Amino acid sequence: METTPIRKLPVGIQDFTSLREDGYLYVDKTALVYKMVTTGKPYFLSRPRRFGKSLLLSTLEAYFLGRKDLFKGLAIEQLEKEWKVYPVLHLSLNAKFYETKESLEQILEGHFIQWEKLFGKTDEELGYEERFMQIIQQACEKTGEKVVVLIDEYDKPLLRTLFNDDLHNVYREMLTGFYTVLKDADRYLRFVFITGVTKFSQLGIFSNLNQLMDISMAPAYATICGMTKVEIERDFQPELAALAARNKLTYEQTVNEMTKRYDGYHFSEFLADGIYNPFSVLNALVQERFSSYWFATGTPTMLVDMLKKTDYDLRQLDGIEVPAAALTDYRADFHNPVPIIYQSGYLTIKGYDPIKNFFILDYPNAEVEYGWLNFITPYYTPLSESIAPFYIGKFWDELRVGDVDAFMERLRAFFADIPYELNDRTEQHYQ
Repeated sequence: METTPIRKLPVGIQDFTSLREDGYLYVDKTALVYKMVTTGKPYFLSRPRRFGKSLLLSTLEAYFLGRKDLFKGLAIEQLEKEWKVYPVLHLSLNAKFYETKESLEQILEGHFIQWEKLFGKTDEELGYEERFMQIIQQACEKTGEKVVVLIDEYDKPLLRTLFNDDLHNVYREMLTGFYTVLKDADRYLRFVFITGVTKFSQLGIFSNLNQLMDISMAPAYATICGMTKVEIERDFQPELAALAARNKLTYEQTVNEMTKRYDGYHFSEFLADGIYNPFSVLNALVQERFSSYWFATGTPTMLVDMLKKTDYDLRQLDGIEVPAAALTDYRADFHNPVPIIYQSGYLTIKGYDPIKNFFILDYPNAEVEYGWLNFITPYYTPLSESIAPFYIGKFWDELRVGDVDAFMERLRAFFADIPYELNDRTEQHYQ
């Protein structure tokens, strides 16, 4: 009796070369990659954590290094004819700790040493921006090709120090000068791609790099990270069938449960395909059970610190209207945490008012809504963190079986002890 071989799903895999060489499944995004690299030059993309930003940059790196062998069977194999090799400078700022000025200096220095081994030594007496410019020039001169610059999690040092003003300002000054090089070095550059969770307008990078194309809310690239329903059903049929069998569900019920829990993200006002959280989808398929995988990885420290300081009524996020500019031109402000909550993936676009140019935001799916209610409950009720999950779970049980009366009674009790003055705060932030 033949058994179906177990396929390798890329849970936590961020390196495209390893993914392809080690035989992991890959949801093909290379048609969008090809469109991007052939129609533009400097890009910025904001997406929540664990949404595939690092894998996207790794894919771009493999493409610009001419690794045609890694793209066999993918859409771009038929689209690209030349497969030219370019010098690639790939900078990742996705470090766990940013506690001193030296933390950032060590990361930059480590990358400079790697690049200098490839493209020639620079004068260590120079500042970081001057050395970066020198490396770009030397890479271009040595290879005879323009340079590709890929920067992953550009905002991580800033997010980590959001409430440490002195260190935050040091990092901001260092990074502003560093990133400004990308404008001055334009004639040496073939392609630039920068990713992060937020778009800090006060950083200066986006005013200095005014040619940078922000595709975070561009309809054409809405699906470049994450997965669509079509992609999931096309690429993971055996795993969906196994998940259904394990949970004694039909295939259709399994897809519906996946949709309810993990779908619902929209990164544009044009609400076409919903985007599924790839981290939760892959974990559910591998572990053959539904759970809150993405939320369980923890709320970002920066967001937790911000919410502790805010007087914003976090109970009233579902269906909230916000000006479009609040999401596209973000300024760190704990008095109005909605933009950072959206960019962190806890809210998503559910509608758009073209007359007012306002977005309507809501929780993307059941995983996030349940997790968020569980997260904020201790801030608004006498319930402790250990009790809150059981209390919120009762809400879901009553809704699932249609016991509306019990749900409403529990809801009234839930908010009974909340100070009245909190109730009208939310709308004041946008007046």
